[in-house]
Amino acid sequence: MAEEKTPAALKIITTNRQARFRYEILSTMEAGLVLTGTEVKSLRAGKCNLKEGYARIDNDEAWLVGVHIPEYTEGNRFNHEPTRPRKLLLSKRQIRHLTEATQQDGLTLVPLRVYFKGKVAKVEIGVGRGKKLYDKRATITKRETERSLRQEMHRRR
Repeated sequence: MAEEKTPAALKIITTNRQARFRYEILSTMEAGLVLTGTEVKSLRAGKCNLKEGYARIDNDEAWLVGVHIPEYTEGNRFNHEPTRPRKLLLSKRQIRHLTEATQQDGLTLVPLRVYFKGKVAKVEIGVGRGKKLYDKRATITKRETERSLRQEMHRRR
């Protein structure tokens, strides 16, 4: 009888809440991260900032740039640099897909969230198109309308 593997539990470290406001996300992809020991310890402590981060493809390799993982407080002189570029672990087919997607006008690679899947650190990358100001206003209006409807429904109960 074959043993069934249970899906690894996700422990979300951080999400990029501004990404879905600033960009229309067309597709997402999961990628592994190449990290040093002190970066992993800092992530396990729940410290990471994706706000200014983005991904890019250089020489058939994917890189995560601008993501701030603060230095580990208990680290020593071999502590990591907080905003260093980090390599993303993707297959050649996935890198080719992302390269084709980013060659279209206005599309960019945005990190959406960082999490642990079991013991492995992962990042969710989204292919997104920047929203115009009127799109952002429409998003705000929609959110406010839904909020007022929820409040009204709650009052009627």
